[in-house]
Amino acid sequence: MDDALEALLKAKTIAVVGLDNRTFRTAYRIAVYLQRAGYRVIPVPFQEPAEEVLGEKAYKRLVDIPEHIDLVDVFVRSEQTDPVIDDAIAAGVGAIWLQQGIRNDEGLAKARAAGIVATEDRCTMVEHRHHARA
Repeated sequence: MDDALEALLKAKTIAVVGLDNRTFRTAYRIAVYLQRAGYRVIPVPFQEPAEEVLGEKAYKRLVDIPEHIDLVDVFVRSEQTDPVIDDAIAAGVGAIWLQQGIRNDEGLAKARAAGIVATEDRCTMVEHRHHARA
């Protein structure tokens, strides 16, 4: 088992960057799955502002969340991930997970250098479904 998968399976609190109240979005669907799997999901809307999503208070930035985040699940375009990764490092998160189709090799190298587990181009829901039962 790799470090990112281990971080996902051990996490309790997941901040989802790009999660808002648009129910047709992939971020929303995966956040619902993660909540039902027992994770606390903290929304960090990116395009559409929201005060609350899925019953949880929303925050503008990761550094605004007043508690430790075990894992950050990122749903923004690859070219928009640098400030998210910088915020994740500043917030001292446990892991950064860039969703399927999202890559930032340099940003994740910076996160790893800061001691943060990081992965890219992988889906938390797919990985959880496959490995949580194993």
